[in-house]
Amino acid sequence: MRRHAQPGRVDWIGLRPARLAPVEIVESVEATSDGLIGDHFTSGGKRALTLIQAEHLPVIAALAEARVTPEMLRRNIVISGINLTALRHHELEIGNARIKLSGPCAPCSRMEKTIGSGGYNAMRGHGGWYAEIVKGGRIAVGDAVRPIFAEAEDTA
Repeated sequence: MRRHAQPGRVDWIGLRPARLAPVEIVESVEATSDGLIGDHFTSGGKRALTLIQAEHLPVIAALAEARVTPEMLRRNIVISGINLTALRHHELEIGNARIKLSGPCAPCSRMEKTIGSGGYNAMRGHGGWYAEIVKGGRIAVGDAVRPIFAEAEDTA
Protein backbone atom coordinates (compact mmCIF):
# COMPACT_ATOMS: atom_id res chain seq x y z
CA MET A 1 0.00 0.00 0.00
CA ARG A 2 2.82 2.42 0.73
CA ARG A 3 4.30 2.13 -2.75
CA HIS A 4 3.08 4.69 -5.23
CA ALA A 5 5.12 5.74 -8.23
CA GLN A 6 4.79 9.41 -7.31
CA PRO A 7 2.63 11.83 -5.39
CA GLY A 8 -0.54 12.94 -7.11
CA ARG A 9 -1.42 16.50 -8.09
CA VAL A 10 -4.46 18.77 -7.86
CA ASP A 11 -5.40 19.61 -11.48
CA TRP A 12 -8.74 21.39 -11.03
CA ILE A 13 -11.05 22.69 -8.28
CA GLY A 14 -14.75 23.39 -8.64
CA LEU A 15 -17.37 24.67 -6.20
CA ARG A 16 -21.12 24.17 -6.41
CA PRO A 17 -22.59 27.36 -4.88
CA ALA A 18 -26.11 25.90 -4.82
CA ARG A 19 -27.81 22.65 -5.73
CA LEU A 20 -27.92 22.38 -9.55
CA ALA A 21 -26.19 25.78 -9.96
CA PRO A 22 -23.32 25.99 -12.46
CA VAL A 23 -19.96 24.91 -11.04
CA GLU A 24 -17.52 27.74 -10.31
CA ILE A 25 -13.93 26.91 -11.25
CA VAL A 26 -11.40 28.28 -8.72
CA GLU A 27 -7.62 28.19 -8.27
CA SER A 28 -7.77 27.50 -4.52
CA VAL A 29 -10.22 26.81 -1.73
CA GLU A 30 -10.27 26.70 2.07
CA ALA A 31 -11.28 23.32 3.51
CA THR A 32 -12.93 23.18 6.94
CA SER A 33 -14.37 20.29 8.92
CA ASP A 34 -17.76 21.22 7.44
CA GLY A 35 -16.63 21.20 3.81
CA LEU A 36 -15.19 23.56 1.23
CA ILE A 37 -15.92 27.25 1.73
CA GLY A 38 -18.12 28.36 -1.15
CA ASP A 39 -19.58 24.91 -1.84
CA HIS A 40 -23.24 24.41 -0.99
CA PHE A 41 -22.63 21.03 0.63
CA THR A 42 -21.23 22.00 4.03
CA SER A 43 -22.57 19.46 6.48
CA GLY A 44 -19.18 17.85 7.02
CA GLY A 45 -18.84 14.18 7.75
CA LYS A 46 -17.76 11.51 5.29
CA ARG A 47 -19.13 13.45 2.29
CA ALA A 48 -17.54 16.86 2.93
CA LEU A 49 -15.88 16.93 -0.50
CA THR A 50 -15.66 14.90 -3.69
CA LEU A 51 -12.68 13.94 -5.84
CA ILE A 52 -12.23 12.32 -9.22
CA GLN A 53 -9.14 11.12 -11.03
CA ALA A 54 -8.15 13.01 -14.17
CA GLU A 55 -7.27 9.67 -15.76
CA HIS A 56 -10.94 8.63 -15.57
CA LEU A 57 -12.26 11.59 -17.57
CA PRO A 58 -11.18 10.21 -20.98
CA VAL A 59 -12.52 6.78 -19.98
CA ILE A 60 -15.94 8.25 -19.21
CA ALA A 61 -15.83 10.24 -22.46
CA ALA A 62 -14.94 7.15 -24.48
CA LEU A 63 -17.66 5.02 -22.88
CA ALA A 64 -20.27 7.74 -23.36
CA GLU A 65 -18.97 8.77 -26.79
CA ALA A 66 -19.13 12.38 -25.62
CA ARG A 67 -16.95 15.28 -24.56
CA VAL A 68 -16.60 15.31 -20.75
CA THR A 69 -15.29 18.14 -18.56
CA PRO A 70 -14.81 18.16 -14.76
CA GLU A 71 -17.57 20.72 -14.20
CA MET A 72 -20.07 18.44 -15.96
CA LEU A 73 -19.42 15.74 -13.34
CA ARG A 74 -19.85 18.17 -10.40
CA ARG A 75 -16.93 16.84 -8.34
CA ASN A 76 -14.90 19.30 -6.25
CA ILE A 77 -11.32 18.28 -7.00
CA VAL A 78 -9.66 16.56 -9.96
CA ILE A 79 -6.52 14.63 -8.99
CA SER A 80 -3.94 13.12 -11.36
CA GLY A 81 -0.96 10.81 -10.97
CA ILE A 82 -2.08 8.65 -8.03
CA ASN A 83 -4.62 5.83 -7.78
CA LEU A 84 -7.35 7.01 -5.40
CA THR A 85 -9.02 3.58 -5.42
CA ALA A 86 -5.90 2.10 -3.80
CA LEU A 87 -6.20 4.66 -0.99
CA ARG A 88 -9.79 4.05 0.15
CA HIS A 89 -10.14 4.53 3.93
CA HIS A 90 -6.70 6.17 4.08
CA GLU A 91 -5.76 9.76 4.74
CA LEU A 92 -4.26 12.06 2.14
CA GLU A 93 -2.47 15.36 2.49
CA ILE A 94 -3.62 17.88 -0.11
CA GLY A 95 -2.05 21.30 0.26
CA ASN A 96 -2.40 22.22 3.95
CA ALA A 97 -5.46 20.02 4.41
CA ARG A 98 -5.80 16.39 5.37
CA ILE A 99 -8.69 14.27 4.11
CA LYS A 100 -9.81 10.66 4.44
CA LEU A 101 -11.28 8.87 1.44
CA SER A 102 -14.59 7.38 2.55
CA GLY A 103 -16.30 5.77 -0.41
CA PRO A 104 -17.11 5.84 -4.12
CA CYS A 105 -19.41 8.47 -5.64
CA ALA A 106 -22.22 6.74 -7.45
CA PRO A 107 -23.40 8.40 -10.65
CA CYS A 108 -26.83 10.00 -10.68
CA SER A 109 -29.53 9.96 -13.34
CA ARG A 110 -28.68 13.59 -14.26
CA MET A 111 -25.62 12.24 -16.08
CA GLU A 112 -27.94 11.05 -18.86
CA LYS A 113 -28.91 14.67 -19.50
CA THR A 114 -25.51 16.21 -18.82
CA ILE A 115 -23.28 13.78 -20.74
CA GLY A 116 -25.90 12.24 -22.99
CA SER A 117 -27.39 8.81 -23.52
CA GLY A 118 -25.26 6.26 -21.68
CA GLY A 119 -23.70 8.86 -19.37
CA TYR A 120 -24.90 7.11 -16.23
CA ASN A 121 -23.35 3.77 -17.16
CA ALA A 122 -20.17 5.41 -18.48
CA MET A 123 -19.56 6.79 -14.99
CA ARG A 124 -20.09 3.52 -13.14
CA GLY A 125 -16.80 2.68 -11.44
CA HIS A 126 -15.31 6.00 -12.60
CA GLY A 127 -17.42 8.52 -10.64
CA GLY A 128 -14.82 9.46 -8.08
CA TRP A 129 -14.73 9.45 -4.29
CA TYR A 130 -16.28 11.30 -1.41
CA ALA A 131 -14.11 12.19 1.57
CA GLU A 132 -14.15 13.72 5.01
CA ILE A 133 -11.92 16.61 5.98
CA VAL A 134 -9.76 15.48 8.90
CA LYS A 135 -7.80 18.75 9.16
CA GLY A 136 -8.77 21.96 7.44
CA GLY A 137 -6.44 24.00 5.30
CA ARG A 138 -5.86 25.59 1.90
CA ILE A 139 -6.02 23.45 -1.25
CA ALA A 140 -4.77 24.90 -4.55
CA VAL A 141 -4.34 23.78 -8.14
CA GLY A 142 -0.85 22.33 -8.44
CA ASP A 143 -0.67 21.07 -4.84
CA ALA A 144 0.81 17.64 -4.24
CA VAL A 145 -1.45 14.80 -3.07
CA ARG A 146 0.35 12.42 -0.71
CA PRO A 147 -0.93 9.39 1.18
CA ILE A 148 -0.42 9.35 4.94
CA PHE A 149 0.03 6.00 6.63
CA ALA A 150 0.01 5.16 10.33
CA GLU A 151 3.31 3.81 11.67
CA ALA A 152 1.74 0.58 12.96
CA GLU A 153 0.07 -0.18 9.62
CA ASP A 154 1.12 -3.31 7.74
CA THR A 155 3.41 -2.46 4.82
CA ALA A 156 2.49 -5.48 2.72
